[in-house]
Amino acid sequence: MGSPWKGFVEFTLPASPPTAFVSADLSSTSPVGLSLSPYGRSMSFDPGMLHSNGHTAYANGTGPGIRETGVVEKLLTSYGFIQCSERQARLFFHCSQYNGNLQELKIGDDVEFEVSSDRRTGKPIAVKLLKIKPEVLPEERISGQVGPDVHAYPFTVLHGYIHPVVSSIPVHLDGKSAPGQVPTGSVCYERNGEVFYLTYSPDDVEGNLHLDTGDKVSFYMDTNKHTGAVSARNIQLVKKKQMRCQGVVCATKEAFGFIERADVVKEIFFHYSEFKGDLEALQAGDDVEFTIKDRNGKEVATEVRLLPQGTVIFEDISIEQFEGTVVKVIPKVPTKNQNDPLPGRISSRIGFNDKELPFGEKDTKSKVTLLEGDHIQFNISTDRRDKLERATNIDIFPDTFDFTKETREMGVIAAIRDGFGFIKCVDRDARMFFHFSEVLEESQLHISDEVEFTVVPDMLSAQRNHAVRIKKLPKGSVSFHTQSEQRFMGVVEKEVVGTNTKNASPTKTKEKEAEEGVIAYEDCGVKLTVPYHNKDLEGGGYPQVGDKVEFSINEVKRTGLQSAVSIRVLNRNASNAKRLLGFVATLKDNFGFIETANHDQEIFFHYSEMCGDLENLELGDTVEYTLSKGKGNKVSAEKVTKVAAVNGISEDVGATVTMGKVIRPLRSVDPSQTEYQGLIEVTEEGAPKGQNYPFGIMGMSNKADCLQKGELVKFHVCTVAQTGQKMACNVVPQRRAMVECVKDQFGFITYEVGESKKLFFHVKEVQDGLELQTGDEVEFSVVLNQRTGKCSACNVRRVSEGPKLVATPRPDRLVNRLKSITLDDASAPRLVIVRQPRGPDNSKGFNLERKTRQPGVID
Repeated sequence: MGSPWKGFVEFTLPASPPTAFVSADLSSTSPVGLSLSPYGRSMSFDPGMLHSNGHTAYANGTGPGIRETGVVEKLLTSYGFIQCSERQARLFFHCSQYNGNLQELKIGDDVEFEVSSDRRTGKPIAVKLLKIKPEVLPEERISGQVGPDVHAYPFTVLHGYIHPVVSSIPVHLDGKSAPGQVPTGSVCYERNGEVFYLTYSPDDVEGNLHLDTGDKVSFYMDTNKHTGAVSARNIQLVKKKQMRCQGVVCATKEAFGFIERADVVKEIFFHYSEFKGDLEALQAGDDVEFTIKDRNGKEVATEVRLLPQGTVIFEDISIEQFEGTVVKVIPKVPTKNQNDPLPGRISSRIGFNDKELPFGEKDTKSKVTLLEGDHIQFNISTDRRDKLERATNIDIFPDTFDFTKETREMGVIAAIRDGFGFIKCVDRDARMFFHFSEVLEESQLHISDEVEFTVVPDMLSAQRNHAVRIKKLPKGSVSFHTQSEQRFMGVVEKEVVGTNTKNASPTKTKEKEAEEGVIAYEDCGVKLTVPYHNKDLEGGGYPQVGDKVEFSINEVKRTGLQSAVSIRVLNRNASNAKRLLGFVATLKDNFGFIETANHDQEIFFHYSEMCGDLENLELGDTVEYTLSKGKGNKVSAEKVTKVAAVNGISEDVGATVTMGKVIRPLRSVDPSQTEYQGLIEVTEEGAPKGQNYPFGIMGMSNKADCLQKGELVKFHVCTVAQTGQKMACNVVPQRRAMVECVKDQFGFITYEVGESKKLFFHVKEVQDGLELQTGDEVEFSVVLNQRTGKCSACNVRRVSEGPKLVATPRPDRLVNRLKSITLDDASAPRLVIVRQPRGPDNSKGFNLERKTRQPGVID
């Protein structure tokens, strides 16, 4: 029988390593891994020592035996131990059995020996040792690549598929593993058209680097003397695998754009042809990923793809807020040499150190102008790329005006436009322009609101100023006048001319103001004069020349002009006419009506009989007057004077809320009726049929509300003290209707008032600052403008939201037709200009000539 071994076993590794490997006995397999002998052969032997029948046997020290190989594992003075290469065995040997210079034998040397048995113990031992010179693998560097990324186990289930162990060392196993297990990865290389795989451990990588799957490396091959396994050692990184980078599109041009990189503070160019997606959807601010390639010596982004919004994060923002002071503000008009994107500076003490942090325009919470010295709070943003810190989310503290050196002025909102407005200043003649972005509070400003502000010059025009850092003030904070506490005594030198004109009206008083009168008085021995107006009189009647009066002096802050106010006539005998109390029920253009104290009649009065300022006269105000008869014995009120408010109807008001319906409105609503009082019929179940209660202007919860016939109301029942009559009071209408439409600053409610079937309202009358939509159900009050006779809604409150409008899709026939139409189609729709548009200044609406837009071209 021929020898089963000759020389060495030669084999080729397949692309996927087998699940078993060849052992010394070809009939057995092992699941541990593929193992080779250190010299490319599995066993060496001496053919002359074999029996003729081919069997092997251990000779007891003298007989022929099979030669094996191993490695000196332990070496003492006279004996040692050998680890067998072909099997899991550890054999004793005596130094006398070594054939050679014992001084040259060292631990780790490869030896060849025979196996015999100890005569005393019968245990196998190694005899006839011979040192073997190892076959040295070529010391050349081999180029290879780190295999695909899996765990360091013989077989790993990854995403449901079986993968062989060809991988980089996983990051979570690098440098640590389970007890008794060394984390390993694998490298592959190609030779003669075949691919081979070698394992490696972290100690085999030079420079303590972590290798990723796909990295290009170079290495030496090494053989384990114990197991014969070939592995890679002295691995050096040649080239990192090209990684995908991330960033945010920061600019888009006609055919290219730029991406702000997330790994370094740098922008990179990309052409639209490299974008893998819908180019129409790409816009500045989109998160993308890309690969960097070198073209013509410059880095460009290729294979650009969209990422979900929010994937790319450039910075980390601190949770903690800090306080600081603005030491340098951002210039409103940047200079030509300004290249710093963060020109502002904030000084703050953080921990125990003083820090100066930069900030830019987008780092403030609002657009309110910052000034040096401002006391602010902010967060710290740290750029992940270069660790640059800056201040962000900057907000001004309310007490900042105590730290700055700015001069604050006060005024009242005089006009509001779309995005801007004007302030009537206390200390300036001209109205001051302001922009809504300069309002400190988020609450919306309205006309007549009192404000505080700082005046700064306009950067674009040095001759103009504008208001910034506007702060809303409580009502009564702003006063355009100062009134002396001291009372003066004087004599009327000149009466007011035009006091008996019968066509004066509150809305035109300032335009057609009567010529002022003059009062002479002494102050510290100096004779002085001061002008006065009838609106500043107190009590009935007008002063005449020679009348002695008492008054205070009012001075306009802006101009310093003085006038007499709170004027009382002292030396005139009081009129014998009886003074009566009443309540203002109606105000027209130049006259009005007063509800009597019994709330059952109304008395006419002309504005010329009003003593005091007509501008301050409102519905429901308590007045004092004298009755007189004019032409045709018609009764009217004279010497009408506004007095302090008294109880409207009576103190005897029931606690029960009653439901009812208006069967007759007030005469101010329906002038055709003869009765002044309105009438409410009780509609509650169980109430006597036909039970009615009258009401007057003082019975209305909202004196300006315009109650129509047929409206449902709720009210209390009270008793008039003078007459004992029961009347309705605290009357509140129960109105609900739908919003018909909403324009820019106003809208209409589907509600019938008189001849009109829709009711006007202004958006500032909507409660809670809500934005109403068409179809919303609302509750509201109806206000009658006594001077114009028109009604409008106020105190509008949304009860429920209307259905959301859903865009109706175009019919398929229309879509198909539009798709088939081209610009050259003679039957296509044409736009015919009937009338050219014109602007408010009578100029043409469009200065630029219209051109046909080319598809895919952005102007």
